[in-house]
Amino acid sequence: MSEATESTPKYRRVILKLSGESFCRNGGQGISMEEVVLIAGQIHQAKQMGCQLAVVIGGGNILRGAQFKERSSAIQEATAHYMGMLATVINGLALQDALESLGCETRLMSAIRMDGVAEPYLRRRGQRHLEKGRIVILAAGTGGPFVTTDTAAALRALELGAEVVLKATRVDGVYSEDPEKNPHAVMYRELSYNSVLEQNLRVMDSTAIAHCMENDMPILVFNYRREGNIERALRGDKVGTLIGAQLTDETAV
Repeated sequence: MSEATESTPKYRRVILKLSGESFCRNGGQGISMEEVVLIAGQIHQAKQMGCQLAVVIGGGNILRGAQFKERSSAIQEATAHYMGMLATVINGLALQDALESLGCETRLMSAIRMDGVAEPYLRRRGQRHLEKGRIVILAAGTGGPFVTTDTAAALRALELGAEVVLKATRVDGVYSEDPEKNPHAVMYRELSYNSVLEQNLRVMDSTAIAHCMENDMPILVFNYRREGNIERALRGDKVGTLIGAQLTDETAV
């Protein structure tokens, strides 16, 4: 019997937030199915622990709405945001097929109606899919412009009754500075919501942090590239950085 099936998850229902960068090679763009299959394998192993899992995905590997705001006045900012939301649906289709190739039962739900490829997102239907043991892939953000997929993850966690937001990143947790630019940056084991906002730490956007803070929704930031980290996060092992209401700013040893 595998370790995943023997382990008991700390969290019954979770939201896993994946950035578009997790769908491509480091520094690249587009979709690398090799990378998608790797992350799908981790999700598959985590699902075997018995938790209910919904995945909110970004689309930055294909297109970021902000790039048009900076480079072109021919496309309105709201239009650019909608384009970015459509990119998340493309990623969702890739992740769905990768998960199903591993034997997972999935549902792709989109906040923008596109019935030919995805179900419309309805809160009660999403909850039902989770109760039936399906992995729910949530695409198109919130369905509205001027909102990031980080905020979508926070809102979906609250709507679907999740117990934690798992924020998958390429680094081990939240640092005092960008660890790729400053090798002396300090990693935190625990942080309060207020510290994240006051120090302007690049975890999730401030709106997402505010929603979680107002509703006491914990956030766990961890490195998905370390094999087994999603399982460790679900077990409640000491991995990454935990952000919550009553936590002190504890740094890693």
